[in-house]
Amino acid sequence: MESINETIIEAQVIEVLRSCYDPEIPVNIYEMGLIYDVKVAPEGAVTIQMTLTSPHCPAAQSMPAEIESKLRAVPGVSDVSIDLVWEPPWEPSKMSEAARLQLGMM
Repeated sequence: MESINETIIEAQVIEVLRSCYDPEIPVNIYEMGLIYDVKVAPEGAVTIQMTLTSPHCPAAQSMPAEIESKLRAVPGVSDVSIDLVWEPPWEPSKMSEAARLQLGMM
């Protein structure tokens, strides 16, 4: 069972993820559906499982480093691990309704 502290850190982590954008699409990576999983351990270690829109995305090197840097600034976060995965592949159906609306896909 998650502690209150883990829940607070997770909410702050998600807010940080909502401040990160794919350089080619004007929607944050959380709403884009690029974040597959967020885990916060009791000691504050954060693990993010994410993907990109394509393995050839120009941000493949810079985006995970940017996310890690921003997450390390969250109070209570003791460590950050970003696991960049390609399975399952990202597809537009993973976007939130808000993201599809913003991109005129509804």
